[in-house]
Amino acid sequence: MTARGATHNGAAPRIGVLALQGDVIEHVTMLRGLGVEAIEVRTPEDLAKVDALIIPGGESTTIGKLAVEYGLDRAIPARVREGMPVYGTCAGMIALSREARGGEPPLLRLMNIRVRRNAYGRQVDSFETDLQIPALGGPPLHAVFIRAPVIESVGPDVEVLASLDGKPVLARQGNVLVSAFHPELTTDSRVHRYFVEMLKKKKN
Repeated sequence: MTARGATHNGAAPRIGVLALQGDVIEHVTMLRGLGVEAIEVRTPEDLAKVDALIIPGGESTTIGKLAVEYGLDRAIPARVREGMPVYGTCAGMIALSREARGGEPPLLRLMNIRVRRNAYGRQVDSFETDLQIPALGGPPLHAVFIRAPVIESVGPDVEVLASLDGKPVLARQGNVLVSAFHPELTTDSRVHRYFVEMLKKKKN
């Protein structure tokens, strides 16, 4: 393996889930249900084996500290700048943002968005709602928000795919995808399928 990622010849894409803390197994299960080879990523060596990466929801401070300890704070941006797709949910979105209010600076700063932590309240304020997402097709997507951040502003190169109360909650900038909600906590796989399609289009 090289630092540029997986060199396997299998038909199924290989997607990693950052497994430092958070909703790891839920993402792995969702990906495998789509016929994707999903592996847990904890080190730069693990990262070198995958074609794309999901950064799950969880405690952004804990994820950030462990990522720095293992050298992933440098390895992930290097791979993304080479073209590797990355998807961050909730805490993962905070890590990928250019700027975050309400705590420590973002870890990776790979997306031109400004976010605010815990914008929808504490754990007891968690909620579920249906979102219209034309890019996914089909009926509204049932979305789960848990201590969710909000995107306060986006750069001109960011495509907003879904909004709630006038604030973006699903957005894309090139090979970077983020959501304020947790699609891995539902049975609807369309957001993960969209991310898999991002990878397949890149590989073709």
